[in-house]
Amino acid sequence: MRKLSFFAILLMIGFALAAPAQQEFEEDVIETSQGDLKITFIGHGTLMFTFGSKIIHIDPVGREADYSKLPKADIILVTHEHGDHLDSKAIKKICTEKTDLVLTEKCTEKVEGGIIMKNGDVRTVQGIKIEAIPAYNIVHMRREDVPFHPKGHGNGYVITFGDQRVYVAGDTENTPEMKALKNIDIAFLPMNLPYTMTPEMVADAAKAFMPKILYPYHYGNTDTSRIVDLLKDVEEIEVRIRKMR
Repeated sequence: MRKLSFFAILLMIGFALAAPAQQEFEEDVIETSQGDLKITFIGHGTLMFTFGSKIIHIDPVGREADYSKLPKADIILVTHEHGDHLDSKAIKKICTEKTDLVLTEKCTEKVEGGIIMKNGDVRTVQGIKIEAIPAYNIVHMRREDVPFHPKGHGNGYVITFGDQRVYVAGDTENTPEMKALKNIDIAFLPMNLPYTMTPEMVADAAKAFMPKILYPYHYGNTDTSRIVDLLKDVEEIEVRIRKMR
């Protein structure tokens, strides 16, 4: 075998160090009446759903993943206009001519095009039913009478995959609209201060609409064991903790 020169070895090491690290994310698979739903937990408020041949990205943000290496989107859902949820560069990397972008009216100030959904709207996009749920603060304020997330600016989304209804709440508190939800199988609820909910607020909401599986997400430095403890006696709700800071 021919020996490699010292220069060649250094060159190989340089290429290895320069190569981007492989992205590895936690994943869960949920059975539905129309096949498996794969949930990819990318980070913070960012998710990816794979359902049959469809790829649905939720709040794609470049700081959470290298989107040049992730699958192209059939549907992109954006909950609101804040930079940790709306990243136009990440959106461009996963868009094709066939991608449907679903977003709020405020989001159109930062990204062009797309299907605008207002609070309460219901649309079927590429065969998938999507419901826009109001996402806003009641208690936590940026300053007096100015909430971090004003009512009407942001959406949560209930997405129907076969017989499974998945609620991705966006940045919100335990609003009356959230607590009035029915037949939610899987819920993603934000749990970090001062922007969204305390564990107590999350528990209050979960006990009201009773999702079968609860994923706290967008939880920052919140102690996730707190929500597990608050719901430990509610056998109907399975709390799953994933890497979603």
